[in-house]
Amino acid sequence: MSTIKNLHVSRATPSSRIAMSLGAIVLVGLVTMPWWATSGNIRWAIELCCYIAIAQMWNLLAGYAGLVSVGQQAFIGVSGYMLFVLAQNFGVNPFLAVPLSLIAPAILAVPTYFLLKRLDGPYFAIGTWVVAEAVRLGISNIDYLNAGAGLTLRVMTQYSQHEREVAFVILCALLLLTTIGGSYWLLRSRHGLALTAMRDNPKAAASQGVNVGKLRFYIFVAAAVGTGFAGSIYYMAQLRITPAAGFDPFWASMSIFIVMVGGIGAIEGAIIGALIYFFADRLFGEYGSAYLIVLGLLTLIIALYARGGVWGLLQKLGDHPWFPVRRKLIVEE
Repeated sequence: MSTIKNLHVSRATPSSRIAMSLGAIVLVGLVTMPWWATSGNIRWAIELCCYIAIAQMWNLLAGYAGLVSVGQQAFIGVSGYMLFVLAQNFGVNPFLAVPLSLIAPAILAVPTYFLLKRLDGPYFAIGTWVVAEAVRLGISNIDYLNAGAGLTLRVMTQYSQHEREVAFVILCALLLLTTIGGSYWLLRSRHGLALTAMRDNPKAAASQGVNVGKLRFYIFVAAAVGTGFAGSIYYMAQLRITPAAGFDPFWASMSIFIVMVGGIGAIEGAIIGALIYFFADRLFGEYGSAYLIVLGLLTLIIALYARGGVWGLLQKLGDHPWFPVRRKLIVEE
């Protein structure tokens, strides 16, 4: 007859340990890229990191807070413009200007949320798009920002290509740690259960004492800042920003595709979706409108027949989370 020797609660799983190890290897590989990768590959890595971060923030917003936004490009644009103004017009070190530029999306997010918080569902989504368009039109008519012609980051010529690449990969590593690591930390914190409950049923969560409005506000601002962080890095790498590019609705449609295909409400889903989108874009982007139609149809099929996305389908083969947030009782005999 066996006796129970020990009981303890654990969150880590064999799959999560493997995922964390691979994640550490990826971060080390990313940071060391200037010493072994080509400039083209580094540009691809920067772009992929920005896609993952923006999608992860949209996933946190829609998958947990229940706030479906199609106007996240507003935060990308204002953060990018603030970076260019600080670096080009005020002489701030462009790499230092990246964290400073996050003030802009944070400031914009506060009145945006309080303006739209009474709206729900599609009305909230449309409201975010209206705000993004309003900000785009406003910036397009400001002469100080060169109106519709946009701005060029000429100060980057002060740095060698190697120096720029080193700074970019470090910023991208910080971006991934902030967006993915921050989301994971949040879901594992005492607010994680409240977020999960709010995702499943906001009314039931509120009845159990969860301050849904307050939590949604914090998530909205955090998602805006994380999205703006990615926007600053992306356009600093591009060396140019215009209202049409910075506030392009493409950013919203890309986020929706990535999260829907990868799996909404899961950190793993946003990563998988971003990888699918990135490589599909590289392989089939040359087909233009036909390629976009295929992406749209794929999103529709996933939404209708596999709402958990690719990650949900993988989970049906076995419960092997990369970022486990549930507690498990481990019995050692």
